Order: sequence, then C-alpha cells, then structure tokens
Amino acid sequence: MVATSCFAERLTRHVPLSDAEKTALARLEENPRKVKRGAMIQRVNDTVTELFVLREGRVMSFVILPDGSRQILRVYFPGDFIGSASTIYSRAPESLVALSDAVVCPFDKHALRRLLEDYPRVAALLFLLSNAERVSMTDRLASLGRTSAKARVAAFLLDMFDRLRVTDDSITDSFDLKLTQEEIGDSIGLTSVHVNRMIRQMEQEGLISRSNGRITLLDIDRLEDIGHYTNRHTDMDLDWVPIG
Repeated sequence: MVATSCFAERLTRHVPLSDAEKTALARLEENPRKVKRGAMIQRVNDTVTELFVLREGRVMSFVILPDGSRQILRVYFPGDFIGSASTIYSRAPESLVALSDAVVCPFDKHALRRLLEDYPRVAALLFLLSNAERVSMTDRLASLGRTSAKARVAAFLLDMFDRLRVTDDSITDSFDLKLTQEEIGDSIGLTSVHVNRMIRQMEQEGLISRSNGRITLLDIDRLEDIGHYTNRHTDMDLDWVPIG
C-alpha cells in the first residue's frame, strides 16, 4: 500500500480525515501505472471497469466533435479523482489522454461502492468536488457563448492557477502551464493562432509574463475583471458534511 494518498491529501484540504478514511483512500492508489505523454488511458465508448486517481503529471478528458475538432473538457492535476462522469455509465462518455508523463492509479469501479458504504463522509466530499467541477464547467460553457477571446483566455489561466493552488501552497503568482496553445484553444473554443494573439496582447498590457513555459499573473484583479471570473475552488460551504 502507498504510504500516503494524494487523493486523501486533496480531500484533507477541505475537511480533516480520520486515519481510517486516509487508509481506505490509500487503497485506491495501491497499483500505480506509469503512462507516457500522449498515451490514451481511456477511449470514449469503452466499457468502464476502472476509475483513476492521478498521482503525478497531467491528464485531460476530451471528446471529438462531428466536424473532427477536439473539445477538451477537463485538465486533471495530481490529487484529482478522474472518472466521476463514468460512475453513472457503463460506457465512457469521454476519452482520457496523458498531457505529460504521468502516474495514474486505476481501481475497480466497484471499489468505489464499498468506499462510500463504509465512509459516508468521503462520499459527501466526492459529491462536493463533483459539483464544484460541474459549476466550473458551467462557467466555461457560458464563457464560450458570451465572452470575448481575451476573456476566455484570462478565465482559463485563472482557473488553472486556482486549481493548482488547492494542493500547492508554494504557488503565489506564477505556475507552470505545461499546455500547448492548441490545447488551450481546444479547451476554450479558439484556434492556437488566436490564443497566441491574446497571450501576446496580455503580455503587452502588463497582465501576465512568460518565461520557459511558466506563467506569472501580474495583475490578478484585472484578469478576473476581464475574464468575468469567479474562483469556484474556495469559500465552499462545508457545514452540511457529516462529522467524522
């Protein structure tokens, strides 16, 4: 068994967990699997037998649209539970691919049932994170239809920044993006050329700076205003979560 669980560490950021809960979550990470950048972890319409916890690297979920273009649905970071959308279907509603060399921890889908039966507070936290993810995706959907290209890029950068800060206290104003401009574009409905133009414009306006793939947010308040952005990863109401 792994000594620690990155998934438990993620949940502990919201509610302190008991040793028994941490041990149960660690069991989900007993069989880490290394995957190379670009490796397909799951294909859409595959029969779903496994869910995943991401221990290292980055993974994305996506679908291919009728015109052949790609829509990236979610970028996952270490500590994320991957597959909440697959818990309610027998066939995968999305594909999963490694954005970088990564370590995923697959576990049998039925292990989730046992976990939730024995540890209802963990079930409550999974429910919380799933809904936070849904609200964040709803924000992005509204942005695709109603905001400018500059607003979409600003909101996307802020969302990546805030999600990384959930589990990394060392992040203050800069972070490693580790995404190509094409991948950013496929997340927010823009071409890579348009993404490049917007990022250059933000640099010229003193909103961000770039160095060796690292993004520094120079004026977060202005970026939030431009992106019509709300941080959905903080200030959660946890009063209803069962007491351990």
